Amino acid sequence: MVEQMEKREIRISVRTLVEFLLRSGDLKGGSSTWRDKEAMQKGSRIHRKIQKKMGSGYRAEVSLKHRMEREEYVLVLEGRADGVQTDEEGILIDEIKGVYADVRELQEPYPVHLAQAKCYGAIYLLQHSESKIRIQMTYCQMETEEIRRFVQLYQREELEQWFEELLDSYHCWALLQVFSRKERNASMQALEFPFPYRAGQQQLVGDIYRTILRKKQLFVQAPTGVGKTMSAVYPAVRALGEGLGERIFYLTAKTITRTVAEEAFSILKTRGLKIRNITLTAKEKLCVCEEVECDPEVCPRAKGHYDRVNEALYRMLTEQDRYDRETILNYSEQFSVCPHELQLDLTLFMDAVICDYNYAFDPTVRLKRFFSEGSTAGENIFLIDEAHNLVERGREMFSASLVKEEVLAVKRRVKGLFPKVEKALERVNRILLAYKRQCDGTTELEHIGDLILAAMNLAGVMDEMMGEVKDGLLRKELLEFYFSLHSFLGIADLLDDRYVIYGGYLTGGDFMIRLFCVNPAGNLQKCMDTCRSTILFSATLLPVRYYQKMLSGREDDYAVYIPSPFPMENRLLTIGTDVSSRYTRRTPEEFRRIASYIEKTFRARMGNYLVFFPSYAMLEAVKEAAQELLQDVLDSGALALYCQHSSMTEQEREEFLQAFSEEKDQGCLGFCVMGGIFGEGIDLTGESLIGVIVVGPGIPQIGEERELLKKYYDREGSNGYDIAYRFPGINKVLQAAGRVIRTQEDKGVILLLDDRFRNTDTRSLFPAEWWDCSVSTLGNIENRLLEFWKKV
Repeated sequence: MVEQMEKREIRISVRTLVEFLLRSGDLKGGSSTWRDKEAMQKGSRIHRKIQKKMGSGYRAEVSLKHRMEREEYVLVLEGRADGVQTDEEGILIDEIKGVYADVRELQEPYPVHLAQAKCYGAIYLLQHSESKIRIQMTYCQMETEEIRRFVQLYQREELEQWFEELLDSYHCWALLQVFSRKERNASMQALEFPFPYRAGQQQLVGDIYRTILRKKQLFVQAPTGVGKTMSAVYPAVRALGEGLGERIFYLTAKTITRTVAEEAFSILKTRGLKIRNITLTAKEKLCVCEEVECDPEVCPRAKGHYDRVNEALYRMLTEQDRYDRETILNYSEQFSVCPHELQLDLTLFMDAVICDYNYAFDPTVRLKRFFSEGSTAGENIFLIDEAHNLVERGREMFSASLVKEEVLAVKRRVKGLFPKVEKALERVNRILLAYKRQCDGTTELEHIGDLILAAMNLAGVMDEMMGEVKDGLLRKELLEFYFSLHSFLGIADLLDDRYVIYGGYLTGGDFMIRLFCVNPAGNLQKCMDTCRSTILFSATLLPVRYYQKMLSGREDDYAVYIPSPFPMENRLLTIGTDVSSRYTRRTPEEFRRIASYIEKTFRARMGNYLVFFPSYAMLEAVKEAAQELLQDVLDSGALALYCQHSSMTEQEREEFLQAFSEEKDQGCLGFCVMGGIFGEGIDLTGESLIGVIVVGPGIPQIGEERELLKKYYDREGSNGYDIAYRFPGINKVLQAAGRVIRTQEDKGVILLLDDRFRNTDTRSLFPAEWWDCSVSTLGNIENRLLEFWKKV
């Protein structure tokens, strides 16, 4: 017999369990579309409203837990019944679902919904002495709030037998997790940090481990090149082995940083670690169809997908130890299932998931099996890489718009076909027209309750319509608007004092109502609260208080600053004070002066340099001047000039970076845009890059939302200009500067070209190790560069 203390505890939510075991039939529009009748976010409001009306014998949001002990493991099944009512008839379990569909057309509960409620009923009976229990499914139409209830009486023996059979069917899946966990933990016994510790790295590893141990959140400001990825992955892996978490989610903003995370796990595997990890790929990149359309009438894999996917999943887990893109595509082809849905199912059995921020935070695509409200899928660990990106991404993920012209376009498409939908669209359009007449340019609005109510009604009638639309092109057009409408309604349910509602105009003149999330911290924190611990790390989390305010809803977060481990004498950091990127000084003469800095830098020592500009327009203007000044070395082949452009393909990006990585007797100048694809995440060491020139303090262009941000934070007593402009700008500067000096041996120069870098407000945002930043002019920069290169 296995000792109880050695048994693995497997925790799973009731909802996840029943959805996983009882799914069947076709895949229709993916895992979260109009066919998923439950409106999650709006449903929470409906839940509260219904619960308040149920009387004194009704207890709302009752937590229920069942522990089932087997020889090899303990299964912990958790959930929260919407209501438990005690009356003269006995006990009633109430499960509430808010839907957009017409509840009058429901003939019976959805099987998965009923199974969820039956689980709650079985758990309740196992903990109490009642001989029977009533199960009630309460469906509420979101717009009309009309309610339809289904009640069924179950005897104890009947329900307990059903429940036992359900749990028995999960046994083989539980064993997979038990044996995988046992193998993983055994492989950790002798696992050491795979490299000699760099200065500050051991401290960082300890700080991260202690944060996970204490169930806290940690902000890490650590310079580029200190080894942040391995410093985060290693202690998180050790924490898993000690039972301090269920799985790791390594969250990134860009593909290149996901690759670095994959390499970290691969390195640990070469040291003997047995761990299951997967990198999630976007649906568009995995789909085998010409167009992504999860419709059983179009995609043969969608037909009967749920009838086959569990077999594909089980075979893959028992036959493979690699879960890369190629393996997923092979098994999805073998079993004729959707590769995207297969990879999502795999996450339930992984120790580590590497993915984009969206999968954890975006309310439209997040992995609800882990991150829905009230999720009990386990104590996960978040490792958030390049966390400075999460501010803007968070604002975008939790904002939404409704565009008047899109409403009209859909109205034209359904005219004469679906009168109810046409009428609902006309109502929404009239309300939008009234707001348009109020708005002179971008105008803040206090309330839009009439629009939200009309949009809810529109969503309801569109639910009914979508089941009838068979035409492929029409269906595609309507689905795009339908998803946009539901996104708007979902965000509307999140509205609070961290939002600004405004009416405004898109570039083409279309009018929209926008729900703009000015501070995403509250929404992000709800997601992070589903986890045990969150580590947010970046080379540019300065000032840290700003990022804590934007990314966290807690007051007790930890923060750590790791100094640069690299010798300061290996780099020259200087400000060019006699040039500027201000709009008022963007003249041919100023462009030539900036180009002169670039020329003198290259001639002081030929090699590879990156130059970062605030815009493509300025990049092109300075490029022309630089080509004139460097014509001789360009003609001789001693210098090659490469430029980023706005529509670069993946192959073009790789070719750009490859030019810097190759060993050759030719220097490279790369002209890039700050905050772009080459501004962070690229790793060019040694002679691959010996200098970075940053033109301007990176201040974002003045725009409508930037100005709304500024006004909002000015009103609340903060410095609105800093939050809307200065902090995002300096972040791009620090990221660009971090491309050079990434190892102990690297030597290079960093030129900051703009007189505004001398300002106290700007210099106060520099990292501590930039204390030696000097000032230069065109008159002395050449000598300063020559002296530096001679010295090193």
